[in-house]
Amino acid sequence: MIDAPTPPRFTLSPIGVIESDYPDKFGIPRQPGLATAARASLVLVPPFNDPLAVRGLEDFSHLWLTFVFHLSPDQADAERWTPLVRPPRLGGNAKVGVFASRSTYRPNRLGLSLVELVEIDTRRGVRLVLRGADLVSGTPVLDIKPYLPWAESRPEARAGFAPEAPPQLAVAFSAAASATLAERPDSDSLGELIIQVLAQDPRPAYRQGAETRTYGVRLRDLDVRFRAVAAEGATCMEVMEIVPA
Repeated sequence: MIDAPTPPRFTLSPIGVIESDYPDKFGIPRQPGLATAARASLVLVPPFNDPLAVRGLEDFSHLWLTFVFHLSPDQADAERWTPLVRPPRLGGNAKVGVFASRSTYRPNRLGLSLVELVEIDTRRGVRLVLRGADLVSGTPVLDIKPYLPWAESRPEARAGFAPEAPPQLAVAFSAAASATLAERPDSDSLGELIIQVLAQDPRPAYRQGAETRTYGVRLRDLDVRFRAVAAEGATCMEVMEIVPA
């Protein structure tokens, strides 16, 4: 056993809070950039909502956000610490070390997300409008850093048990769901968001495959109820109905 020095403790203060199309963590894409139709904003809080703090940020297209998985259990104390996790990409059964994964169950619950910066609104404080965020509403953000593609893009890098993006499933809408969607003023973007979220199969990994159970995922102010069905030898996600959340 290697003797390690006792590190100092730190107190971190959120600089802002996320507002997004994801009121609940179920259904959120497991990586950023996979659902570009999702709307999100980072609203900075005092004293960090000074427009001077984001001067020059408009020259960057993408940002790194350091945030807290605030809806995940706190594993910082030794009694709750678990060194192994079950990544969904491995079917939810095989275990790897927590530091070899992007699991939300981490010692300090810290997350890192790469998002696209669409707009900076400084009319009342500071609001950063984002695209491709994988963050639930209410997520505390600790820091922002601009993304530098020449320094941080490494196409030749090895990606372990997740060498490529997850497969995309077909998504179909029932007549009732299509009718409800057509009545919405945001029908185009909402329909695209539903497709992008369900195509990644948000069900628990151990349940993936065709089954009869109906699931519900919260998107914006709605509950989207869906099930997996077999279609021509493949799994298809069928939207059964769309109802107010």
